[in-house]
Amino acid sequence: MEFQQLAGFAAVSVTLAMTPGADWAYCISSGLRARRVAPAVAGLCAGYLFHTALIVAGLAAVIAATPQLLTGLTLLGAAYLLWLGVTTIRTWRTAGFTADTTTASAEGGAAAAPVRAGGSVALLTRPAPPRSDTRRDFLKGMGTSGTNPKALLLYLALIPQFVDPGAALAVPLQTLVLGLSHFAVSIVVYTCVSLAARRLLRSRPAGARAVTLGSGVIMVCVSLVLLTEQAASLLA
Repeated sequence: MEFQQLAGFAAVSVTLAMTPGADWAYCISSGLRARRVAPAVAGLCAGYLFHTALIVAGLAAVIAATPQLLTGLTLLGAAYLLWLGVTTIRTWRTAGFTADTTTASAEGGAAAAPVRAGGSVALLTRPAPPRSDTRRDFLKGMGTSGTNPKALLLYLALIPQFVDPGAALAVPLQTLVLGLSHFAVSIVVYTCVSLAARRLLRSRPAGARAVTLGSGVIMVCVSLVLLTEQAASLLA
């Protein structure tokens, strides 16, 4: 693969990752709610790995060419996104971080705080987040991107434009390289979005609550658009 080919795809990939949407909304809400953003970001990016695997295996084209299967996937993704948005809206009043909470998060979920007891200084360690919370954030992120048919169709429309059938590298391998490139770009962008939301709003509980509410509303709106599109196509 030529450098110009990879550079062109990288520019498009960064532009797409930087476009606010359901993924951004989930990144922001997880950055304000969870102690660690890694599980949520990893889940989102795992969904893109899933789409990459489908394209490399040739299954994505089959899904796109089967209207019933694509409609079912769209309805499933829209219903999941609607549930996630409603859940986020229901918890917006508790959003917000203090400096102590952020410090604990930055140090991997466990931080030592000095406490005076009987004239001496003792260290109390904050417990790390439960594994169930980490697993939940990961699965929510993977569901957000993995069940999004728009992302799958975007992969189908975008990646083939940067694949060269005459190159020495086989087409499936070129597809894999491009998919992994977008995966790497998404990790960087979504991590920055999550950490920026946490850093900027950690001492602004009112702002954190407003952003969390807005994130939930965005998820609900995207899901309603998907449902409306499918309803219009079914009734046509």
